[in-house]
Amino acid sequence: MKRNAHIFINGLFVLLLWASPPGILAQEYSLDDLYRTALKAADKIKISEENVAIAEAGKSKALSYLMPRLTTFASFTDFTEAKYSPAGKITIPGGSITLPGTLIQPHAAGAWGVRLDENLSLSGREFTSLQISKENLEKNRLDSYAVKEDYLFAVAFAYYNVLKAEKNLDIADANVERLSTYRTAADKRLRVGEATKTVLLRAEAELSGALSDRMLAKNGLDLAIAQLKRIVGLTDDFKLKKEPPAGRDVASLDAFLTTALTERSDLKVLEIQKKMAERQVRYVGGAHWPSLSVSGVYSGLDQSPAASTINRESIYAGVALNFPIFEGGLRLAEVKEARSKEKQIGYLYDDLKKTIGIEVQAAYLDLAAQKAMLKFLEDQLAFAKDNYQVVARQFEFGLAQSVDVMDANTLLVTAERKISDAGYNYQMAVMRMKKATGVLLKEILAKN
Repeated sequence: MKRNAHIFINGLFVLLLWASPPGILAQEYSLDDLYRTALKAADKIKISEENVAIAEAGKSKALSYLMPRLTTFASFTDFTEAKYSPAGKITIPGGSITLPGTLIQPHAAGAWGVRLDENLSLSGREFTSLQISKENLEKNRLDSYAVKEDYLFAVAFAYYNVLKAEKNLDIADANVERLSTYRTAADKRLRVGEATKTVLLRAEAELSGALSDRMLAKNGLDLAIAQLKRIVGLTDDFKLKKEPPAGRDVASLDAFLTTALTERSDLKVLEIQKKMAERQVRYVGGAHWPSLSVSGVYSGLDQSPAASTINRESIYAGVALNFPIFEGGLRLAEVKEARSKEKQIGYLYDDLKKTIGIEVQAAYLDLAAQKAMLKFLEDQLAFAKDNYQVVARQFEFGLAQSVDVMDANTLLVTAERKISDAGYNYQMAVMRMKKATGVLLKEILAKN
């Protein structure tokens, strides 16, 4: 008996799952879940990470110029024939001696060896290049950090757009329900002769308009969901878990400005670029200095037939000092160019600091405004709800006109939409302030 009951319960559970609407079994995502998914799937982030890998390779290349070069060589030459100089004769008392000719060209010859070379500028420009490559690596890491922060801000924006669109659809549904009730009440009053045909027609017109608004709200939700899927990389249906409302404590503008000047990754990038530009001037100017070349060689030689003067093995070292004298003004032009770029980076740095100040101030004013609006709109919504309930009851008993009901409903819908928009706008204002101060990604990574 127990076994049959167990089988019946399991079968019923499977049947309920099969018959459930798709949304019930959809994956649920919090904002942090969306962040993690986006970081894994976003192509823009992968591109920025490859830039970091390229910069790491550039650092390895710069380091390789400081290392000595070790090469080996080997060659073999096969001549058509061996050649000798003409034979000579030496006359001596009583006769002459014939001397064979010396070897001019062997029949075959082979050479091999190993060579070690080191070439450095006396200005140390190779070390400067290595330091530039290290700073370039750090710059690309900060660039990748900024790309991630921008992308996750877009994810948050799309997330709140979906929640806002869902709330707008709920408001539209509630409006349709209220107007349907009002239309039914108007029809009843018309039947008993307490209202005119105009009242019913007005109710039906308002209901049709509400159904149209609901359709627009549904389309807006579908578009917001499609945009979120595109940004995060989702393919299946999903549900969103709402984030708790952000606190309404707002720090001072000076505190936000101080944080921004300390944390903004784009400002740190320009700081690094300023250092790189200074080193670039030193690197280009180092080309005016002489370069020192040191080499050590081991070589072997073999011939067939072998000459009597053949040197079968050699080991030697060499030192060379090269000093550029005139190159048509190329070096002077390169130094001038590098100094102009250094000044340019300085101007960009100063301009960005001013821009950051404006961005933080704009985000601060928006945040403060949204905070203030929320309190007023909450009061407005409470008044609008009470007003509609009172007017709707009065209309049922013939104590209010249809115009009063429409006005009360319009006020309520407007208040609901405003409070919804203001709530999510405040959440986005908080996100915008975090991005403007450069702490958005830092907080996300710390939280996850």
